[in-house]
Amino acid sequence: MKRMIFIYNPNAGKGTLKADLSDILDIFVKAGYEVVVYPTQRYKDAYAKVSSLPDQVYDLVVCSGGDGTLDEVVTGMMERENRIPIGYIPTGTTNDFANSLHIPKNRLEAADTAVNGTLFSCDVGKFNQDTFVYIAAFGLFTDVSYQTKQEIKNVLGHLAYVLEGSKRLFNIPSYRIKVTHDGEVIEDEFIYGMVTNSKSVGGFRNMIGREVAFDDGQFEVTLIKMPKNILELNDIVAALLVEQINSQHMYSFKTHSIVFESLEEIPWTLDGEFGGEHDMVEIENRKQQLQIMVRAKELPLLMEHPGMQGTEKTQNAKNFK
Repeated sequence: MKRMIFIYNPNAGKGTLKADLSDILDIFVKAGYEVVVYPTQRYKDAYAKVSSLPDQVYDLVVCSGGDGTLDEVVTGMMERENRIPIGYIPTGTTNDFANSLHIPKNRLEAADTAVNGTLFSCDVGKFNQDTFVYIAAFGLFTDVSYQTKQEIKNVLGHLAYVLEGSKRLFNIPSYRIKVTHDGEVIEDEFIYGMVTNSKSVGGFRNMIGREVAFDDGQFEVTLIKMPKNILELNDIVAALLVEQINSQHMYSFKTHSIVFESLEEIPWTLDGEFGGEHDMVEIENRKQQLQIMVRAKELPLLMEHPGMQGTEKTQNAKNFK
């Protein structure tokens, strides 16, 4: 019999996983697994559990929670010499990465995908000496996720982020940053920046663009410049609301690796959790280093397609004109 460990955050979302726990375990057992169940007890508990798993004992790690729980599990897995495939049952507030991979929102369907789906070799990010799954970001609103109390997230859902974030619009911090990638150097004043491997960020879909592949070794980078007046700020907000890039006020490009340098230390967020304050950040795409279970029918939507890179290079050139 195959063995798996099921790690779940009992406080994620509204704690609704508990109602389905028996049915989820039944799905796992029917798929031929002997199951060890571990509810997390504290912050970074999932990371500690995964990074310390004994070798050659488990065939699969399935986790359930929000993006932060997934980040902990993946970070722990990337530090292991012998890595184990991961299944994911999303139960958080926004579940950006699960939405991007078309992992079912229905918990029982997600559980079935976790044990009966297809392994997908997905890119994962290296951030200095840390790991992120789908987003590293700085600037406006990036501290909303980890400063919004879990109780408020549970009651209000995504609206909690909007309400908390709206308080910041009239006090926008900006950062002078030198950005280096692919032989290009950008120096500008930015209010926001994100390096992503996702089609959904903060619940907004397609803001990064539709041509996103999760196994191509490339990140999507979006940098928003400091607005000079209220009209420019309105243009930026309007672009975000319709989920489009405004090339007048934003840089948008793809890259395998990128370096951010600033005179002051800037707070970053990794997958919605605090990632520390840094004046030098080196980000690198670790191509296809994460093995995660997805539905077989979704694979063509997630993988790099022939000819995509040529299109991307043309778009990049347009953005920098």
